[in-house]
Amino acid sequence: MSGARHTLTGRLTVALPPEEAFTLFTPRGEEQWVAGWQPRFPVETHDDSAPGTVFETGARDERTIWVVVEREPGRRVAYARVTPGSRAGTVTVEVDADGQGGSTVRVAYALTALTPESEEPLYEFAERYPDFLQSWEEEIARHLVARSEDSSRRPAR
Repeated sequence: MSGARHTLTGRLTVALPPEEAFTLFTPRGEEQWVAGWQPRFPVETHDDSAPGTVFETGARDERTIWVVVEREPGRRVAYARVTPGSRAGTVTVEVDADGQGGSTVRVAYALTALTPESEEPLYEFAERYPDFLQSWEEEIARHLVARSEDSSRRPAR
């Protein structure tokens, strides 16, 4: 094991222009394509990607607290995240045009294990990071196909 801190960076593609792709990486936008993702906001917000916004998520009996720390609308968002007793760090998402009408998305995680017991799971996450981002790309593509099929089934008005 190389230590209790990992900085991981990877890319995925999204078949939407950057402004639309960006919304898929906001707290409420991720609900559209991440199974079980249900952000809870202690204070209601109309702009869930505004700096200072706080929300919580829970997965596999873990509660994670997130804070939006930086945003360039339609282009970049950075989050601080803490899973008490496990890990803490940042997640940064940058969206750029790919020159073909879609987007290239760069996702960077910088995570630190908070306990010796959390070092091994963090190491395993780091080892699987490329597959993790590949699953994001696949889930987003499925979501976009389903969204397109739903809109084509709606009767014209």
